[in-house]
Amino acid sequence: MSNTPYVEAWLAGPDGHSFYTRTYHATYPKAIAVFVHGFRDHISRHADVHAAFAKRHVTIFAYDLRGYGRTALDPMNRSPDASYGKTTRALEIKDLEWWIKHVSETNKRLPLFLMGFSGGGGLVLVFPTRTEAPPSPETIALLNGVIAISPLVELGVPAPKAARQLVKTVSAVAPTFSFNPPLPPERVSRDPAVVASFAVDPLLKTRAAAQAMYEMLIQGEEMLEAGWKRWPKTLPFIMLWGTANEVNSPKAGIDLFDKIAITDKKLVTYQGALDDLGHEIGDVPERFLDDCVTWIESHLTRQQPPPANTILGR
Repeated sequence: MSNTPYVEAWLAGPDGHSFYTRTYHATYPKAIAVFVHGFRDHISRHADVHAAFAKRHVTIFAYDLRGYGRTALDPMNRSPDASYGKTTRALEIKDLEWWIKHVSETNKRLPLFLMGFSGGGGLVLVFPTRTEAPPSPETIALLNGVIAISPLVELGVPAPKAARQLVKTVSAVAPTFSFNPPLPPERVSRDPAVVASFAVDPLLKTRAAAQAMYEMLIQGEEMLEAGWKRWPKTLPFIMLWGTANEVNSPKAGIDLFDKIAITDKKLVTYQGALDDLGHEIGDVPERFLDDCVTWIESHLTRQQPPPANTILGR
């Protein structure tokens, strides 16, 4: 019998696109979460964290996003049209809805949560605030809550105006053209082993496609400007930040947290921690896991929408 803490599978997503997936099954599950990894990231890097969730009775379903990880780079199983960075925000949202519905259908008795890290944290915040489908209201209604880990709302170090304009221009005419935006691993974690792993991980690339990069940035800004007003009144969320995050801006994230006008929301901060809370030094990973699981356990019953004739406040 295998000691591997997960079941891996290549599954067909929207338009038959082939995705690399992992499911970390809890022996006695209380809930299940769909996990969305960060920009230029991949799910295998989070194996230890996801296994820890499963030991705490939370099953994790994770997939390498279109354009990243094995979904983009596996020579034997990737789709013929797959390549690194080849994606759009619209496709990411379409894909995410697909996997939420898939997980809901295959785990009907389990409360369902949406969890995203860094760039994926930004995506899970944008997801329920779209002005049109996808996702459908029915898909959003499947969720018991959202877990946003170090979410990208704004970059920790803003891109120079000239560089930003260049990316915008290139994204319009050559969307898959690659840039090499700087992301020193020392900004991701204070753990030397994590930092060293970036140099030898073949699935972590330094390049990023223009369109994917630009859309990710502008949608975070739109969330601060207007998207927060569209957050569903009955969708709880928790936001978790390292106070010293240099990849994404804690200030922008907390500003967004404050703007979203619901009562069932929680903000957790970790003094001195950087972006990857599950791979930090000291007791941060254990506290992070406990904070997430405790919050999930307190939201196993889904909130019900108000009656149709109820007038909601702003």
